[in-house]
Amino acid sequence: MKGLPMFPTDLTDMVGSIIIIIFSFLSLRYAYLLTKKQPDNFLWGFLFYFCITLAAFAVSRAMGHLVKQVLLISGNEEQWKTLAPLAGGFNTLLMTSLAAVTIYYHKGIEGYRAIEEKARSLKSANQELQQTGDKLHELNIHLEEMVENRTKELSASEKKFRNFFINSKDMVYFCDVENRLVNMNVSGLEMLGYAFDEPPILDLYNIFYNEDDLDRYFEEIITRGFVEDLEVEFKKADGSIIYVLLSANAIHNEEGEFTGCEGIAKDLTRLKTMMAQLASSEKMASIGQMAAGVAHEINTPLGVILGYSQLLKDDFGSDTEVGESLEVIERQAKACQKIVTDLLKFSRQSESLREDISINEILSDVIAVTEHSLNMDHITIHQDLEPNLDTVTGDTEKLRQVFINFFNNAHHAMEEMKTGELYISTRNSPDSREVIATVRDTGHGISDSIRKSIFDPFFTTKPVGKGTGLGLSVSYGIIEELEGKIVVESPVTVSESGIKIPGTAFHVILPVIPKTQQAGTKTSLESGRF
Repeated sequence: MKGLPMFPTDLTDMVGSIIIIIFSFLSLRYAYLLTKKQPDNFLWGFLFYFCITLAAFAVSRAMGHLVKQVLLISGNEEQWKTLAPLAGGFNTLLMTSLAAVTIYYHKGIEGYRAIEEKARSLKSANQELQQTGDKLHELNIHLEEMVENRTKELSASEKKFRNFFINSKDMVYFCDVENRLVNMNVSGLEMLGYAFDEPPILDLYNIFYNEDDLDRYFEEIITRGFVEDLEVEFKKADGSIIYVLLSANAIHNEEGEFTGCEGIAKDLTRLKTMMAQLASSEKMASIGQMAAGVAHEINTPLGVILGYSQLLKDDFGSDTEVGESLEVIERQAKACQKIVTDLLKFSRQSESLREDISINEILSDVIAVTEHSLNMDHITIHQDLEPNLDTVTGDTEKLRQVFINFFNNAHHAMEEMKTGELYISTRNSPDSREVIATVRDTGHGISDSIRKSIFDPFFTTKPVGKGTGLGLSVSYGIIEELEGKIVVESPVTVSESGIKIPGTAFHVILPVIPKTQQAGTKTSLESGRF
């Protein structure tokens, strides 16, 4: 049996060797291009060296097979036997190198990945540091501007609080844990009658008039943390009492400990006075209705008694006992008629005339009538009448009666002194909507205890027989009917500096136009300047 030909095998071996060489160098070239593109990439560098080893092994292996086939085909077997050990050893060495490179490939990859992870971590940290650095740089650039803006905001907030504290018309105060007043605005000091240029050292015990009010204040501050709309009485520097509406809050530190309180107090004294005046007006209205009824009931019998007593006087001489008794009856009947007339005036049952009148003319008439009797008691009259005084509407006779009552009261107040000064003045209000007439004396004045009662019917300080107690009540009713008002001062403020002198001043305020057309108007009298 004849053997198979080896030519196909040898040809395949030679072609395969050539192909191995070609692909190994293609791989080497591709790995080289990758390393050129990314020189810092560890993986591409390792792959490049792996391809060098692979190409060397492929050349050694393929060249060994090609040389073998050439020598065998050419009949040089002896030469191949000489070269075969050398080629095998060289191939073994290159295969060992390739195996070593292959074995350490995975370790290299793991190391590369660890290094790459570390690099990414460092890169991320570096980016964060860079961002933080950029923020710090930006903050440093705008820090001065931010501080300036924040300072402006704090300054604006402080200014708002300071304006509220200074300009508030109510009392604003702060006190510490021992109830000492550590700060109070000017309105509060003025409300209590203290000088704001040298504020005194005060605590809550100094300004609360009633201990019960202070105990209730402490109880609500401690239990509720605040006080809301508490009506209490405060004591002023001169010892007088004012009524206030108080609201306050407790102050705590960051640990929640009580460190003091802050509060606002609104003066209700004027409101209380107005309420009292309203109650007095209602009382006077009731008394007026009763007085009108009584006056009408007794007016007719008095007229009969006076008429018959005058008829009987014609039958008896004045020098007889009966004539003298009739004169007493007539005199007392006329006195009763005067009381009835005053009662009717007080009740305002008679109709009032409405005509344009001049207060200056009325005062001049009253001065002419009363001047002689005033001079008899060494009372000097001083006149300061506004020449361009506005006219008012009213009843001339009734207004004359009002000022006669004021003159008589002033005369009585200075009668015991055997001397005195009576000041009569008129002026227009700053807004020219009212006329203000003032009658001021230098007498003993009106005490605080009776000031609220001087307009009450039948109230008088004169001895029995010298007054009915209806003069000021009638005057009050007449002025109120004309939509005016009467303001009483005692003692009297005579200058802008606030100097007060003994005596009493009655200020009559009458509208030049109807009240409905000047709603909301305030005069200087209402603000305390006369």
